[in-house]
Amino acid sequence: MSFKLAEIQGLEQMLVQHRLILQLNPLLSLPRYEEMLRQMLPNGYRMIGVFDEAGSCAGLSGFWINTKLYSGKYLEADNFVVDAAYRSQGLGKLLSDWMLQEAQRHHCDTIMLDAYTSNSAAHRFYFREGFHIKSYHFYKSL
Repeated sequence: MSFKLAEIQGLEQMLVQHRLILQLNPLLSLPRYEEMLRQMLPNGYRMIGVFDEAGSCAGLSGFWINTKLYSGKYLEADNFVVDAAYRSQGLGKLLSDWMLQEAQRHHCDTIMLDAYTSNSAAHRFYFREGFHIKSYHFYKSL
């Protein structure tokens, strides 16, 4: 099977991907997802997808480009997910390679992401892709 990478543009196209987002965030309702996208898009949020021959999205990652003092200019992957039916077929690598190229195209110094502490399969993947743990991301619910 062949796959094609394409940017998922605009709110409506991103909302269609809610089914994939649920595989990573199973409690995220569609209305809440839409509400958050409406807040994120004006801040430069983008999304890349990998599509099968039938045009179905088999994996995706949101991302942002910004700058922080400790990292310089960075591309941050956000909600990187491959459909469970397509895992271990190289789609994560396709997405990761695309983001590396996009970061280079934008003259970024680093690529960063958060991965849930319970997602050991993702940890193995990111280590294989050359990522390392630089810091802890602390979180406090309000």
